[in-house]
Amino acid sequence: MTHATRPLLGLAQLSLLGTAPPELLGIAAQAGFDFIGARVRPVTPSERPYDLQPGSPMLRETLARIRDTGVSVRDIEFLLLDGTDQREAWLRMMEAGQALGAGSLTVAAADPDSSRLVHTLARMTEDGRGFGITPTLEAISYQPVASIAQAVDIARQAGCRIVVDTLHFNRFSGNDAGDDAGQWDQLRANADLVPLLQLCDGPSRRPASREELVIESRSKRQVPGEGDFNLAATVAALPVGLPLSAETPSDRRVAELGELGWAHRLKSGMEAVLAAAGTLREAEHLQEAGPR
Repeated sequence: MTHATRPLLGLAQLSLLGTAPPELLGIAAQAGFDFIGARVRPVTPSERPYDLQPGSPMLRETLARIRDTGVSVRDIEFLLLDGTDQREAWLRMMEAGQALGAGSLTVAAADPDSSRLVHTLARMTEDGRGFGITPTLEAISYQPVASIAQAVDIARQAGCRIVVDTLHFNRFSGNDAGDDAGQWDQLRANADLVPLLQLCDGPSRRPASREELVIESRSKRQVPGEGDFNLAATVAALPVGLPLSAETPSDRRVAELGELGWAHRLKSGMEAVLAAAGTLREAEHLQEAGPR
């Protein structure tokens, strides 16, 4: 892999959810990451909120860390669209994201009304243009939008994009998306909608209940390359140079390794996956070229 095609590598907030963005930037820099994702709005009542609104002390500290480290904030999160009027919430998030220099805002869908969801995302996309921020819809295995096909259909209607998380990509089986081959076909056919791939690993066995899926998603993911997911093939299915972000929360491993140790472990795992993806692409290229 040449330097020119090496993708930017990021550290998602969920990998170290309790670490405030200024400290996360410092850890990311020490571990060799290029960017972070910042959580500008908490998802659950138990989460520590991070005030990154314009004028806040934490925003000033975060911007100073960006200047000092050279690590950027690429994406912000997280809004669960539930069918209610959440425009005030996303406008505040976009204000924070613009101040941070982010280009995308990750959302998921709890709204089962697809036509209303399309309308919401279209309005959100229109608002985002004024901030330089595009909504990215994430298909989540335990929410109503739980497949690449669903996310793509909604995103194309709304004019937004999608973000792919390798945990949920490997947990989509059993929904209306069809078989595994269909998921891979959808991913390859709609790569133009994907600005970011979130990497983690895990066992091949899908948790049996929604509760177990949630627990795995929020606190029991595995280092890229240490589980059963075919991450090299996932990376190889998408454009060369697509930014990759480690979204890999593990309460146990962070306790064992510490925040910086965990970040280093994630970075080395991502590098190994990238190397394997490069080898896979080369083999596919040779196969397509045929005998000489």
